[in-house]
Amino acid sequence: MIAFVRTACIAPGKTRSMMEFAHEIAAHFKNVYDVPLEVMLPIGGNPSRIAWSGRYKDLAALESVTLKMATDKAYWAMVEKHSSDFVPGSVHDSIWRTA
Repeated sequence: MIAFVRTACIAPGKTRSMMEFAHEIAAHFKNVYDVPLEVMLPIGGNPSRIAWSGRYKDLAALESVTLKMATDKAYWAMVEKHSSDFVPGSVHDSIWRTA
């Protein structure tokens, strides 16, 4: 099993908008890609962060979704609409395998 986690820092004053966006993205992934995403907030450290976590059968399944996202106009429209909610350069992706 592969876990993909994307984190981002929330721009000042954008917490409410970012939460709406985070859940909009999660719903989109469930509806379009059949991938449930968890929306997460940190308990410690920098409180102005948000994360999405999804599970994939294997790297091929992750790659398949990633390739489809590249041309997903609805996804990119959501990202563009909320681009000011992110601190520029703060998005970080990590890929984990379950042990």
